Amino acid sequence: METVEKIKQQIAENPIIVYMKGSPKLPSCGFSSQVAQIMINCGEQFAFVDILQHPDIRAELPKYANWPTFPQLWIEGELIGGCDIVVDMYQKGELQPLIKATAEKYKTAE
Repeated sequence: METVEKIKQQIAENPIIVYMKGSPKLPSCGFSSQVAQIMINCGEQFAFVDILQHPDIRAELPKYANWPTFPQLWIEGELIGGCDIVVDMYQKGELQPLIKATAEKYKTAE
């Protein structure tokens, strides 16, 4: 599968996904750490892709997203932004209801 197709599939299959360096439990950069902590604080499940493990995605996603840096938060197929935007939205209380509403919409009966 081509990298861009893989990215599109990941974004389509995961209503909330973070492309980051490392993992939420072991982030490999300060910006990824901040975003991961915010996402954890929002209290809903989210997917993540460690771009350090996937150099193809690391190379292609900035072109696909038209966004040069990582981390990147995507919600329902839309790029929300990177660290500064996510932190700003979180501090203003804008991110939490967005995450909660998206998570609610996709909750499956377990």
